[in-house]
Amino acid sequence: MRNSKRDDVVVRNALLIADLSSLHFRALPPLSLYIHIPWCARKCPYCDFNSHEARAPVPEERYVAALVADLEQALPRVWGRRVSSVFFGGGTPSLFSARAIEAILDAARARLPLAPDAEITLEANPGTVEAGKFRAFAAAGVNRLSLGIQSFDPRHLKALGRIHDDNEARRAIEIARRDFDNINLDLMYGLPGQDVEEALADVEVALSYAPRHLSCYHLTLEPNTYFHRYPPVLPDDDAAAAMQEGIEATLAAAGYEHYETSAFAKRNVSATERERRNEPLIPHPSSLIPTSSAPCAHNLNYWTFGDYLGIGAGAHGKISFPDRITREMRVKHPERYMEAAERGAAVQEEHEVGVDAVGFEFMMNALRLNGGFPARLFEERAGLPLAAVVRELDEAERRGLIARDHARISPSPLGRRFLNDLLQIFLRPAACRTEETDRLLTARPPADFE
Repeated sequence: MRNSKRDDVVVRNALLIADLSSLHFRALPPLSLYIHIPWCARKCPYCDFNSHEARAPVPEERYVAALVADLEQALPRVWGRRVSSVFFGGGTPSLFSARAIEAILDAARARLPLAPDAEITLEANPGTVEAGKFRAFAAAGVNRLSLGIQSFDPRHLKALGRIHDDNEARRAIEIARRDFDNINLDLMYGLPGQDVEEALADVEVALSYAPRHLSCYHLTLEPNTYFHRYPPVLPDDDAAAAMQEGIEATLAAAGYEHYETSAFAKRNVSATERERRNEPLIPHPSSLIPTSSAPCAHNLNYWTFGDYLGIGAGAHGKISFPDRITREMRVKHPERYMEAAERGAAVQEEHEVGVDAVGFEFMMNALRLNGGFPARLFEERAGLPLAAVVRELDEAERRGLIARDHARISPSPLGRRFLNDLLQIFLRPAACRTEETDRLLTARPPADFE
């Protein structure tokens, strides 16, 4: 005789196992475009990005042609998908002419639907600033500028190997404000010889310019950098912690929302005001991040496990399909990249993200958001039911590292402090600890890394 109740349980369990064994997307995530410009005026001693000193005039025209060829080759993987944001990272993209940036954007618009309100960011080094050039970048379609200030103290700028001084940093901001309302300033703390008062002084100077967005990073000594080989004397852990706490308190008092590990957005920039200024709106539902501020739309797409097509030397990408997620990396060396793109082989590595790794990769991004994420977002962006990570969530909650209810999952204050410990809960043995997972655990965002 058939036991209908028992059979129903068996069927439900079988369906759950099937759901957990492969990815299924009802709709694909938002898509961003990252464009890597690999050259810089001088390699900074702390920089582990794919950047190369421009010892001769950069081959701008050839590189633009390679980017267009790379984009053409990628089209079948993203055909017809709307691009919600564009980010020019590096290196130092502001080394390129506005004509080159415009040509790249024109090529992108001709091949992919670019949202009319798309956020288009360009990184710039204060040492490469020219008033006319910034105006031309704006005319080319760039509507957000990210300035790598790092510090306003000439002693610390020299220790960091920056090519600009404090006066050039201030001048760059003043010039940028003439043509851009949406500006991010990058700052670093925990610098060689820096004390708490000096770190907070940098923040106060930055606040005097009322930027829309601030990124504040603790200096880390990354492998394969000059600082890693020849470590400078840095502030001790107690001093660095005091800097971080002071920076967070200062920015909160100034009306900035600390929405992601290193990112702060100015509050009360209303959608109505942004529309009045004809500026892009954040192309993500407000429910994804509980904030009244204006975060970086491009980075927010990373944190919410959206897709991004990365073109250019060494660029990384994440592309979802109805039944899988793939990650890819372009050829790293600029010359070899151009040669590869010219023969239709710009992608050096490509792999499918395994089912056992998806939960970790999602959490590695989404749990950097201080406000967490809607519970429904996991299935929407990871292609698996939330049940796939319920054991890990239970463990994280038991250890006090997350707070959750039926609607939202967020890192607790303890989880934010010990983020790597929290993330490692989701790193399953089947996914293995690899060079890639180590990179993901320690890296800043995969593009502007604001």
